[in-house]
Amino acid sequence: MSLFRLDSSIRTEGSVSREVADALEAAYVEQHPHATVTRRDLVADPLPNVWPVAAFAGFTPAEQRTDEQRAALAVAAGLADEVLRADVVVVATPLYNFGVPAHLKAWIDLLITDPRFGPGTSPLAGRPVTLVVARGGGYGVGTPREGWDHATPYLRRILADVWGADLSVVEAELTLAPVTPAMADLVPLAEASRAEALLRAAAVGKAHAA
Repeated sequence: MSLFRLDSSIRTEGSVSREVADALEAAYVEQHPHATVTRRDLVADPLPNVWPVAAFAGFTPAEQRTDEQRAALAVAAGLADEVLRADVVVVATPLYNFGVPAHLKAWIDLLITDPRFGPGTSPLAGRPVTLVVARGGGYGVGTPREGWDHATPYLRRILADVWGADLSVVEAELTLAPVTPAMADLVPLAEASRAEALLRAAAVGKAHAA
């Protein structure tokens, strides 16, 4: 059994998305103590900026590609291999400026340059994938910023609709309340959301292990 985990929070300490992903990973490993866990941290180990090169390389006949294009495609192939080797995939991300972190978008764009992840391929068909999302504010129905979360719908489209994953989503909201004086009244709701996310993550981890 194997699990691939991707982290994209710029916070290495105090990150809720990382904490929730930890809970899922721990539950999975508890069921499979000898499971292989592969982690990619897009902040601690940034990707090289080779997407523009890899994107054009895909439209260039193989025999005409430059050394730079071949190297860029090799990076994309390595990322694809990491994901495809795993039985279970976890993508953990915060919401930044109402959207996807730039480095997570770069990972997705680079993966799509690999023929196995291109349009119409469904490389994750039937594979359990969990999207962990942490949002600093509240974006639910009836809130002032309902509809402002442009990351979660996009990631659902990529993971489930484009890549065919059997997708679960674990969400925590109001994560900035404990450190933002103006949100002090929302701390109890933030704590409840975090606790619920941790419980759900553990349950999903166990379900994936089963």
